[in-house]
Amino acid sequence: MKIGMIGLGAMGMPIAKCFLNAGYELHAFDVAGKAREEIEKAGAAVYHEAGDIGEKADVIVSSLPNAAIVDSVISEVMGKKELRADTWIDLSSIAPASAVAFAKRLEEKSVSYMDCPVSGGVQGAAQGTLTVMAGGPDGTFEKVRDILEVIGKKIYHVGGVGAGSGIKMVNNFMLGCNMAAAAEALVLGSKLGLDLDTMYEIIGNSSGRSFIVENKIPNFIKKRKFSGGFAIDLQYKDLGLAMETARALSMPVHMGSTAVQMFETARAKGYGRDDITALVKMEEELMDVEVK
Repeated sequence: MKIGMIGLGAMGMPIAKCFLNAGYELHAFDVAGKAREEIEKAGAAVYHEAGDIGEKADVIVSSLPNAAIVDSVISEVMGKKELRADTWIDLSSIAPASAVAFAKRLEEKSVSYMDCPVSGGVQGAAQGTLTVMAGGPDGTFEKVRDILEVIGKKIYHVGGVGAGSGIKMVNNFMLGCNMAAAAEALVLGSKLGLDLDTMYEIIGNSSGRSFIVENKIPNFIKKRKFSGGFAIDLQYKDLGLAMETARALSMPVHMGSTAVQMFETARAKGYGRDDITALVKMEEELMDVEVK
């Protein structure tokens, strides 16, 4: 089976290399020349137009920053006279409504679409241990299960098209709100004279524990390492997807609204490309204290 990979960013590149390591014939595209050069050296055939991928691959896998870019790429692929691919796996984090719309468009070309966002970060992508949340028809899921198992350790078929994007959106909504609360709590504790080791130990064994406490404190906050990881810009985008969806459902989301403002403030201060733990730096500056 020939796989077409569109998008060779922080997640797409290691995912593409997993496919190569698994023995798949890979046809790849990215707008960045450096990314194309890197994956070509790893053994993939590369192209300068996304549309060419649809003519070469049986299954297209896309990993792109937002729905607008996914939309553009789908238009380019569908615009080609010949289309070999009959299945599209979209790993991008987008709104459920966007996934449903893309599925309908691709159906016109007899291409089955699945929204399969992932969680686990760059390290998980490189190791093939991501969590995959798949939305789409049962038959299509069974067809691509082997492909998904190359990149994921835990594969969940959560429902029809849009369900994968929905659960990823809910997960990242909670992550963003948790990070916002943790940043304020840790700075509050530091202002009270509590040291980070004490807070980490006690909270990690109490009801306030979370992924932020278990992962972000030891690997980012304690090391004062705020680069890499999950960027504030991306978390801000994901919160926006949740807010947009809630608005369409006429649902008030009080915690989300506050978290959005905190991440927007961090972006205004220039922390957009830093890890989400940079919210701690922002709160530290506000309260003139360092969490340590």
